[in-house]
Order: sequence, then structure tokens, then C-alpha cells
Amino acid sequence: MSNIKPKLWHSVNTRSLRALWTLEELGIDYDVELLKFPPRVFHKDYLNINPLGTVPYFVDCGVSMTESTAICQYLVDTYERFDFGLKPSHSEYGNYLNWLHQSDATFTFPQALVLRYSQFEPEERRSPQVADDYSKWFLSRLKNLNSHLKDNEFLCDDRFTIADIAIGYALFLGTHTNLSKQYEPQVMAYLERLMSRPAFKRACNIGA
Repeated sequence: MSNIKPKLWHSVNTRSLRALWTLEELGIDYDVELLKFPPRVFHKDYLNINPLGTVPYFVDCGVSMTESTAICQYLVDTYERFDFGLKPSHSEYGNYLNWLHQSDATFTFPQALVLRYSQFEPEERRSPQVADDYSKWFLSRLKNLNSHLKDNEFLCDDRFTIADIAIGYALFLGTHTNLSKQYEPQVMAYLERLMSRPAFKRACNIGA
């Protein structure tokens, strides 16, 4: 590994929290650059670093990444920290990957639209119907998670992994969209367990 520390550009409570939480869980030494959200509005020079203007942005050993869950997987695989992940030879590897990818494509995406059309857009551009439609869309996609958590403490291999970080962030985001009020008891209990982890608390306190 290079002597240069990995670096993360982060805005509080955004998807970059997944990467920050993972770094804290793994105990990897890193640098963090804090940005007000949305950075493409408040930090115009950030576009020279990440032309997308989004967070997270992550660099390590010549690698540049913008996708939060991919960064989590990169850290586990590259630093060989399979105490927080699963190897391809593991019998649950397919489920592990499915949770990782579902976390953003299925669980975070609809909430981004809820936030945009209920809070972030100017008053005249807000759309209660869009916010309501995607709230229902998100909650309907929790069926498998609701079922799984009735009999399991974690998502894979009966232990905490980055799959829990990826899904846990999406559920945490629901506390900001008020959708968490409609979580089933086992899902709320799961989220509370994750939020009680010291690494999660440390990550949340950075820049708060």
C-alpha cells in the first residue's frame, strides 16, 4: 500500500456517510474534506476535483470513485478486511452483493426524490404527489428486508458487514424523510442497533 492516506470528500448525512462509516469501522487512517451540501452550489472549485459535483468523492492509490457503496466494497476488498465483508467463495456472496447494490438503486434513490420534491426545491417547484409516490415506492421495496430481519440480526453470515452499512445508511436517511415512522418494529430495532455502533457515532459527529 502507498504511504499516502486515502481521502474522502464528505457532506454531513449524505451518501458519503457510508464510506466514512466504513473507514471508521475498518480503522483505516484517512483524510476527510468537509463540504456544505450541495457542494456544486457552495463550493464551485470542487468541480475541478469532481466534475460531477457530487459526494462522496474518494481517492486512494491512484483510484478515484464517486459511488458510496462501491467505495465500501473497494475498502474491504483492497485492504483485505473480510472481517467486514464476504469473499466470492462464500455461500452467501450473491446475497451480500445483492444487498450492497440494492441499498442505493432500490432504497436511497427514491428517498432522494422525496427529499428533493418535499424539501430541497424552491417552494414553487415542490411536488407533494412526487414525494408521496416515491415514499410509497420506497416502503413497498422493504418487503424482503422486513422478512429477513424477523429472524436475523444482520444481513449476511450472522455478523456485521458493509452490507449492513449500505442498507443501514438508507434506513438512516429515512429518519430525515420521516419514512422511518413507518418502519416495521424489527427494521427500526435493526437501525437502532446500527446507530449505536461507536464507528457510526464517530462518523456522524465528523463535521456535525
